[in-house]
Amino acid sequence: MTECRRAGLVAAFLLAALALPAAPLSTPGMAQDEAQQGLRALTIGYLQIADDPRYEPRRGYTGLSLKDLERPVDGARRAIHGSRALGRALKIDFALEEAEAETGEALVAVMTRMLRERDVRLFLIDAPAAVLSAAAAALGEEPALLFNITETADSLRGADCDARLMHVMPSRAMLSDALAQYLVAKDWKRVLLLKGPLPEDEVLAGAFVRSAGKFGVRIVASRDFVPGQDPRERDKNNIVLLTTAPEHDVIFLADSEGEFARYVPYQSRQPRPVAGSEGLTASAWHWTWERHGAPQLNQRFEKLAGRRMQDIDWAAWAAVKAIVEAAARTGSTEVAALAAYLRGPELSLDAYKGTPASFRAWNNQLRQPILLHSHNAVFDRAPLPGFLHPSENMDTLGLDALESACRF
Repeated sequence: MTECRRAGLVAAFLLAALALPAAPLSTPGMAQDEAQQGLRALTIGYLQIADDPRYEPRRGYTGLSLKDLERPVDGARRAIHGSRALGRALKIDFALEEAEAETGEALVAVMTRMLRERDVRLFLIDAPAAVLSAAAAALGEEPALLFNITETADSLRGADCDARLMHVMPSRAMLSDALAQYLVAKDWKRVLLLKGPLPEDEVLAGAFVRSAGKFGVRIVASRDFVPGQDPRERDKNNIVLLTTAPEHDVIFLADSEGEFARYVPYQSRQPRPVAGSEGLTASAWHWTWERHGAPQLNQRFEKLAGRRMQDIDWAAWAAVKAIVEAAARTGSTEVAALAAYLRGPELSLDAYKGTPASFRAWNNQLRQPILLHSHNAVFDRAPLPGFLHPSENMDTLGLDALESACRF
């Protein structure tokens, strides 16, 4: 057996340990034993904002709480748990150092302090787009990698991109492209677009309009929804009136708060499927995904966190898994070696979604399948059959290299 083949088999065996049941978290005694055994430390920072508005209960005008999110740190913890056996084999102590800041500015300061005082150079960051950009800018010339695990903003993969900012969460363009592919595959090409009054609703609508043009879906009408019971606004708050002519095959809903989208199914003028913020939805992950090892991952996550796995939990888990795999394949804990592997052509990350994932060279976005689902079932996985790309079919989702405004 050649040395190259032997090394490849050893690496494959070690990476299989990521799927084993979790080992206990380290205790002070265990940490001392590890130090005596000569383990190298690989610490991953995890940063979040205490009062991040994205996690505030989303209440409609009636006071109901809608679309609440849980913090994704449990996804990172699950991945660290799963790396223990592999870490012992590699003689690497994988650890997660969690920190919380009151503001985005304070979060950047915490990151800088961890880098300079503790030499932490890998960070998972749960923060809005502006904070991610500020964190990347604050690195200066320091070698480090920041992993975006929650933000879908296309701008971070475009004009505001940074070579040290890796995007594990799919972009908004990838999600809307996945939905558009599904509509085309079902021959539902005439779409009635309904959007809410918030800026984020405009972003959702704009992303879908771009995807519709890309794949040949026709927006037959675009209408605004105005919350309330004002009879003078009946044409903007009455679902039946909003869903009248022209003829359409499906209704796309751009409603970031979930205020009106939940009322559209079963109340439209004609019986039509809905997609977007209600009905058919595109996500990085869903707890009902039942293939490629997903049930095991979901069960292990639920055992740790006591709840179902969200897409942002998956992104945090996948970010840590990518780092661990890079360390296993390179045998290094140095950020330069890890970054080169993650950005290079050899990365083939098992993301539990069937097709291996890897980072796009032009904007550091993790190319990955997108799950298409309702609230309790996954129907398909994009890219769908028939949507082809000259080199990589997963690059039919999101902005391709020639379309991207990202310049490293």
